[in-house]
Amino acid sequence: MSFAIFTDTSANIPTELAEKYNIGVVPLSYFMNGEQRECVDTRSFDAAAYYADMKKGAKITTSQINPQKYVDYMEPTLEEGKDILFIGMAAGISGTLNSARIAREQLMDSYPEREIVIVDSMGASLGEGIWVLYACQCQQAGMTLQEAAEKLEAEKMRMYQLFTVDDLMHLRKGGRLSNAAAAVGTLLQVKPLLKGTTEGKIEAFEKVRGRKAVLSRMVEKYDALVVAPEQQIVGISHCGCPEDAAAMAESLKQKHSPKEILIVDHEPVTGSYLGPGALAIYFVGAEDIRQK
Repeated sequence: MSFAIFTDTSANIPTELAEKYNIGVVPLSYFMNGEQRECVDTRSFDAAAYYADMKKGAKITTSQINPQKYVDYMEPTLEEGKDILFIGMAAGISGTLNSARIAREQLMDSYPEREIVIVDSMGASLGEGIWVLYACQCQQAGMTLQEAAEKLEAEKMRMYQLFTVDDLMHLRKGGRLSNAAAAVGTLLQVKPLLKGTTEGKIEAFEKVRGRKAVLSRMVEKYDALVVAPEQQIVGISHCGCPEDAAAMAESLKQKHSPKEILIVDHEPVTGSYLGPGALAIYFVGAEDIRQK
């Protein structure tokens, strides 16, 4: 039985790839100075302007996807006779995945002959999106829905999500930092290194003096921890700092050139919690990589 792949906009899938692989993307909403917005088409998202406005003090608030929105997006696919594989943002940082689970129960009551499998990606941005693209590869290889889901569940903890921010204020304000007391902020140009944990949360685990040094430290971590880069997509997301993202890509290639590097503007909802100047890399390592 054929199946469709769905995700949310947190996955940061470029619209071109969503269209190429027929990925269903359910949008998160955000409010900018009181105006509700969604970023469904990444080609129309002016990231430079968005993060510049944040620097100027624009007020950004977000809301999780409600169950009915999932129902509205997924029901037509079920009506077509297709099952669904949904890969969502980590439950450790958002309640959005729980909304998807509620929607699944509602839809299964109406379509008991269909199946909806939900996978917690244990990440966000390309820490989620790379697994969506991996699911597309599984689908194209002829795997069944269950086979693809089992593959994702077996591999997802190997994704290392490493990032830095210019100011921890955004993560603290949004309650997205699991160990806020341990992170001193950016006084005296001390920059934090953060990662995704084994619980799918965000943790600050190291402090480095200066922007240049923290980016170099990220390259060192990649050099030490990446496994079989020639077989994988390595991701880079950034919040209004494309030059740093491009330089990071070149540095990663010099260490261990991956099969592909995907660079994206960090989408506006989760990007609002990181703030202007944030930069992240995403790559697959060993099974215990999230403890490194």
